[in-house]
Amino acid sequence: MSQAPAKPVEVEVKVEQPPLRIGGILLRLGPGLIIAGSIVGSGELIATTKTGAEAGFWLLWLIIVGCVIKVFVQIELGRDVIVRGKTTLDALSEVPGPAIPGRGNWLIWYYFAMFLASAAQLGGIVGGVGQALAISAPITVDGKAFNEQLNITSRLAVVEAELANADRAETQGRAMNAEQVGRLRAERDELAAQRAAFEAGEQRGRPFWSDDRIWAVVVAVVTAVLLMLGRYGLIQNVSTAMVALFTLMTVVNVFMLQQTEAWAIRWQDLVDGLSFRLPPADTPGGKTAMLTALKTFGIIGVGATELVAYPYWCREKGYARFTGPRDDSEGWAERARGWMNVMRWDAWCSMVIYTVATVAFYLLGAAILGRAGLVPEDRDLIRTLNVMYEPVFGEWARVLFLLGAFAVLYSTFFVANAGHARVLSDALRVMGFISHSEASRHKAITWLSGLLPLFCVVLYLALPTSPAQLVLLSGMMQALMLPMLAGAALYFRYTKSDPRVRPGIVWDVFVWISSAGMLVAAVVLAYGEILKFFPS
Repeated sequence: MSQAPAKPVEVEVKVEQPPLRIGGILLRLGPGLIIAGSIVGSGELIATTKTGAEAGFWLLWLIIVGCVIKVFVQIELGRDVIVRGKTTLDALSEVPGPAIPGRGNWLIWYYFAMFLASAAQLGGIVGGVGQALAISAPITVDGKAFNEQLNITSRLAVVEAELANADRAETQGRAMNAEQVGRLRAERDELAAQRAAFEAGEQRGRPFWSDDRIWAVVVAVVTAVLLMLGRYGLIQNVSTAMVALFTLMTVVNVFMLQQTEAWAIRWQDLVDGLSFRLPPADTPGGKTAMLTALKTFGIIGVGATELVAYPYWCREKGYARFTGPRDDSEGWAERARGWMNVMRWDAWCSMVIYTVATVAFYLLGAAILGRAGLVPEDRDLIRTLNVMYEPVFGEWARVLFLLGAFAVLYSTFFVANAGHARVLSDALRVMGFISHSEASRHKAITWLSGLLPLFCVVLYLALPTSPAQLVLLSGMMQALMLPMLAGAALYFRYTKSDPRVRPGIVWDVFVWISSAGMLVAAVVLAYGEILKFFPS
């Protein structure tokens, strides 16, 4: 006897009234904090400080603009997910343009290309984590010797910069303490002799399984396990704690730096940095600083990857689910407006956090690395960045920095892989490679959570380039996608949004300004990259 087909299971939609008081709103924040956790790492600690080291203070204005300008598009993408309940990639697949039925459109395809660059970026990040651990816990004899040599080289650069400042002060009639200058000269001579002894010794090539690579593999495996077992709450709590720890330390470092004669940030430095001008031609890194800054523009604040991922975290936090499916009732409109208000608070509060962190990292890079002539690169990336904390924290700098660098870089690696697992699983669904069922999506998220960290570390081991270059490659790809996402946000705003919850004219003006700024940055960056193929 045949049975009647089972009826589809109806899933009860649990709507919830949004909080109206500030205290209740603050308790519902979260997606932006996760995004901040993935931002403060590659963008701030590596790319931003590298820009400061190359450009000095001159591009501070661009860094601030890069943090603030993208929030308007972020909120518009969040608005769309609350109004329509669709995932970001579902929505992007509706944007007009070249498409293959059932296999996505041009925006989905570019996302895949950007994802590969972002995976390489995370490879650079896990390489940075490996460097931090290799410095604090070297495994091999070669690793211990390499650390000692880097310590001598970086400290020598700091001492020479302090002596140069003493010479400038003397010519200006502000002679520094003679005993202090004498100690610096004696230290410089001793360090120079130690470095010469290292250079005169046996020169060995870098073994493939160097300490940083061993640690990078260990970290990737541990992360894969944690992500496969973890949930939203774990990701949010870990990222929030890690970001808060290092951000606080960095901001304190900037303020305490003002107590040092050689490294203090002066009023004129800030005036130059906020003058909306490019670095002068005689700036040591001026030729490459603008392109570095524009690549950094793509990943500071909310980069393209975070703009795509943010609506997914809003869905998991419940903003769209609590609003409920769109209908013609006034109750739905009130809930939608209320949860949009919570989402705006979430986006702007996280913007304040990562902007403060970004500016602090930039100022440290300009004030210390720029003046010392140090640019974070290759295997000495982490050790060079550590120099930014030595003038204030002295002998404790290495311990404090390594703890902070591990926290913030690992936070980025952890959170970004979690975001990629969610977005990439949805991309596979949109492109027809997995079924549209929620069970298939959750299964894909679980497996990708385990595979993506391993894929990132394989890229790090396989690609013959430095962590900083991998980060900037991703920055370039994300900078080029920013105007695409801005255009999509405008498309949603004028064709898909519900009239009852549309913003006013003032907000629209800022969204258009934001979109135009992203387009200009992308065009200038693309033009600069094209010029590299036509050397004069």
